[in-house]
Amino acid sequence: MSEPDAWRTLRRFTAARIGLGRTGVSLPTDRALEFQAAHAAARTAVHEALDADALAEALAESFPGVAAVTTEAPDRTTYLKRPDLGRKLSAAGRASLAPAPCNVAVVICDGLSARAVSAHAAPLLADLLPRFSADGITVGPLTIVTEGRVAVGDAVGAALGADLVLMLIGERPGLSASDSLGIYITHGPRPGRSDAERNCISNVRPEGLAYPQAAYRAHYLVSEALSRGHSGVALKDDTVSPDAIGGGSAAFLLSKTS
Repeated sequence: MSEPDAWRTLRRFTAARIGLGRTGVSLPTDRALEFQAAHAAARTAVHEALDADALAEALAESFPGVAAVTTEAPDRTTYLKRPDLGRKLSAAGRASLAPAPCNVAVVICDGLSARAVSAHAAPLLADLLPRFSADGITVGPLTIVTEGRVAVGDAVGAALGADLVLMLIGERPGLSASDSLGIYITHGPRPGRSDAERNCISNVRPEGLAYPQAAYRAHYLVSEALSRGHSGVALKDDTVSPDAIGGGSAAFLLSKTS
């Protein structure tokens, strides 16, 4: 009798591709089809366009005024081939942003998964903004950027005169998730900031890092960045475990009989 496959047991705890089994020297048909479907979903997510108008409407209660801007990447194909252009605001975009001094400039950017932004930006902000308000942290006007990458938030924050930029961006799709939202926090935003000067919270989605947990950590990092005057590698996430704030997935250990 063959030994039980421990990896197959672990599959119920993760969407990662483990314990797939085999038929002869190949994957079982159902697993092969799952892989093809996941690959197709990832490719579709990369090429989907962000409906900026619908997103602005969903956030109208929190942000009466929304600036929709583009980068120097004129289309999706160029955006994918020239990452450098996605980091620069277009001339029209720069001209449309008027100074609006605030503690936090919120930027929403399609990145590599517009579906992540469409699905998760509004519910995340619904949980996060009241935390800022309770602390007296002022939030500037919302900026939506299409064909953008993380660094374009620095130019937006500098144009607005914000102390810090909070960037919500669609992450690169994987074969387990095509709708992960990333949060990047940069104190003192200005063009030329390096990635080491940012804090990142990744995989925000109901099946990953839930909204309350993500908002809790983002609020902590923003508050600390504003208080200390820096972000990035000099600012660590010292939040407590998700269990302490409710709704988190507890760590697990397999029993010998599971």
